[in-house]
Amino acid sequence: MAMRDFLDSLEPHFHQGGKYEKYYPVYEMVDTIFYSPGRVTKGASHVRDAVDMKRVMTTVWWCAFFPMLAGMYIVGHNALIAMADLGVADLEGWRGVIVSLLAGYNPDSVWHCFIYGAVFYVPIYATTFIVGGLWEVLFAVRRGHEVNEGFFVTSILFSLTLPATIPLWQVALGISFGVVIGKEIFGGTGKNFLNPALTGRAFLYFAYPAQISGDAVWTAVDGFSGATALGVAARDGMDGIAAMGLSWTDAFLGNMQGSIGEASTLAIFIGGAFLLLTRVASWRIMAGTLVGMMLTAMLFNLIGSETNPMFAMPWEWHLVLGGFAFGMVYMATDPVSAAMTDTGRFAYGALIGFMCVLIRVVNPAFPEGMMLAILFANLFAPLFDYSVVRANVRRRLARV
Repeated sequence: MAMRDFLDSLEPHFHQGGKYEKYYPVYEMVDTIFYSPGRVTKGASHVRDAVDMKRVMTTVWWCAFFPMLAGMYIVGHNALIAMADLGVADLEGWRGVIVSLLAGYNPDSVWHCFIYGAVFYVPIYATTFIVGGLWEVLFAVRRGHEVNEGFFVTSILFSLTLPATIPLWQVALGISFGVVIGKEIFGGTGKNFLNPALTGRAFLYFAYPAQISGDAVWTAVDGFSGATALGVAARDGMDGIAAMGLSWTDAFLGNMQGSIGEASTLAIFIGGAFLLLTRVASWRIMAGTLVGMMLTAMLFNLIGSETNPMFAMPWEWHLVLGGFAFGMVYMATDPVSAAMTDTGRFAYGALIGFMCVLIRVVNPAFPEGMMLAILFANLFAPLFDYSVVRANVRRRLARV
């Protein structure tokens, strides 16, 4: 109760007329981190529930820890194997000091792999959280409204879509673009029509493609170059993946190159299972995305191509390669930028699955299509909802 009493003693200074009234959003943010809001609706017309926006966003944030922890291990494991192949003894700079103090460079040690990955990921997440959080607080203070908990989700999802080697100044620039341009200029959470995390990543992809794509960015070892499985498939098809020695099980577990959070489909599905069990994420969007991807992939398999090897990629490989699984579970289900109606969610998800495979297969310059597919579907989400509502209105009028 000491913390509760302390916060209560400060509260009058942040209310209207208090010394720090314009900083009330900052006080409210700190207070609700530790305690649930004491204000509840009491009218009979309201539906009261123990789950509020903070609890929803916190649930997504915790569920993202599964791909985050797996991603740190995978980053470290890939890097330590590369160091052994290159004959590199240790990591230079401040990261090397931390690794030497806390662990070592044995790729067979889970702890060594995890610490190595952590010294790359934790600074990325810290930069994302601090810079993006400052923008959130700045806009909240300027507008006089509460700091929305949605940034907890945006921060961790944005950081997990990046390669481990990305410069931190680009991380700061990307999250600034995602929060300010992708959300705040439209009025903040609830009014943005694009996913802020993907908006920031898309900005980095097109502004600084050398640091967020290519063969040299995925393994956190200087001088090492290794293509992602999707990049190999775009060039050499399924024969290229077989030549890599990559099995479907390896890809499902995450034994391959990729962005920090997208590698392990298993970890993503574990987090997704919790999101579905708690009903935080829409199963209709996930189902629509999966079915749209499967049908499109099978259609391309049926059509075939002698010049484009991506036509032959089966749907189960689309599922485990690149950012499809991560996007389907964590990005497509964003409640603000996705469709709101039940039927609209199926259509919205199906469009994402269709566009992802279409971009991967037809566009040879962009083997990963999930990011653009979701942003494209974000633009059509209001149209899906509008069409569903109008169809319901017409059916009801027909009964009269």
